[in-house]
Parts: sequence; structure tokens; C-alpha cells
Amino acid sequence: MKEGEETQDEALVAAVRDGSERAFNELVDRHQQAVRTFLRGITAYDDAEDMAQETFLAVWTHARSYRGGHVRAWLFSIAWRKAKGAQRSWFRRRRRDSEYHGSPAPTRDMSAEDRLAVRQALAMLPLAQRAAVVLSFGCGLTHPEAAEALGVPLGTVKSHILRGRDRLRAALGEKS
Repeated sequence: MKEGEETQDEALVAAVRDGSERAFNELVDRHQQAVRTFLRGITAYDDAEDMAQETFLAVWTHARSYRGGHVRAWLFSIAWRKAKGAQRSWFRRRRRDSEYHGSPAPTRDMSAEDRLAVRQALAMLPLAQRAAVVLSFGCGLTHPEAAEALGVPLGTVKSHILRGRDRLRAALGEKS
């Protein structure tokens, strides 16, 4: 994201803090696809839509929690917390019901067979690794931005991406 766009985003968040629906709608328009892409990459595809809505609802109701930094990273951090909360709920539900029908989002420009293989490989990664990989490769965040979004040190993100990429390659039958 360019510096000018980041400054515009910060101004939009400030306006949202003051209750501007127009600013909120513009912020949603600018970032909803990226948030959905991230969530689709780490959660069940259908759940991502609901979590994206919950993410932006949290932005509207808790805009005062923004403390500066990259607005996109802040949005992804909210989405990440929604995904972690959903995972905790899923594990509680799973104890009651062993059926699970979700999988990560498809990858563009691939055959259906390849998309399925990538989704299955992503599903085998631990959630934190999956989130780091999807933010980096699927959403185009830099490692520092992914670290900010996930609320972890930069080194942790780098190791998650390295390990996740290696595990994906192994699962997909590629050589490192």
C-alpha cells in the first residue's frame, strides 16, 4: 500500500471514530476484499463472509482501539482475532459433533484440482502458520505488516512463513 493511501486510511479511521458513516463505508469499500481474502485463506470459505462482516462491525463499534500504524494491518489483526475466536468455538463444537465441512479458500488462476490440493495442504498447517502464509502470499502483506496484524514478533512471522511454505511444498509433493 502506498504512503498516500495509508494517510487516507488513517483519516478515514479518525472520521469513523467521530461517527462518520461515509468514512466507514469508504474504509469498508477499500479493504473488504483483502480482509475476505485473508479470512478465506485461513478459515472455512463460507465462514469468512460472516467473519469479515464481524470484523467491520468491530471497526465501527471499536474504532477508538486504533492506536496508529498500518490501517490494513489493524484490520487484519481484528480479522485474525475473529478467526481465532471462531477456531476456539469450532473446537468446542467439534467435541460435540465430529463432522467438519470447512476448508480454506480457493486460489485463483489454478485448476480446480490444484485449488483443492492447496486448500487441503493449507488446512494441515497450524492456524498461526496458515495465517502468516496467507497474509504474506495471499494478501500481499510485508512480513512486518503480517507481524503487526497477527500481534506477534517479526521473527515469529518469518519462521511461520518458512515452516509453512516448507510444509506446503512437502504436502504438494514439491522439492524445497
